[in-house]
Amino acid sequence: MNQEKLKALAKDLNKEPPRSPRNMLGGYVILSRCLDKCRSFLLGINGEYNFWPCSLCSYLEAFSGVDHDEFKEFVATGANDDAVANWFASKSKVQDKMKIIHWNNKMRDMRISEMDDDAQEYMESYIPKYVPNHRPVYVLFDVYDLEEGRL
Repeated sequence: MNQEKLKALAKDLNKEPPRSPRNMLGGYVILSRCLDKCRSFLLGINGEYNFWPCSLCSYLEAFSGVDHDEFKEFVATGANDDAVANWFASKSKVQDKMKIIHWNNKMRDMRISEMDDDAQEYMESYIPKYVPNHRPVYVLFDVYDLEEGRL
């Protein structure tokens, strides 16, 4: 692990949230957030944020076929955002740009009611605990952006 490079790139998630799941990196939603959480996890500054298990990262990994441990190992080298984006694209089993665009839009539009039962059950208690009660949640990404003050 290249701690010096990681320290220069990592966010201290005790002090600030990871990037929004809406943020694009390498043509994918969610990737930048997973990267922020992975870097912080490797340095032990992830606070209350989980790198794994993480439902958002698992959606990305299930779609792309990129292995969780391989991702973590590559991030541990201290690779910057562009290098991670290029590496991820080379490892992804999905190379068709339109399939990636469709998946991005599916994720942007995912409603809580479209999630699997376990995720819906988790969100049933998570949302009232962490999202301001005067703010409606329309899609999954709203949960994170409302909680972290971006919406």
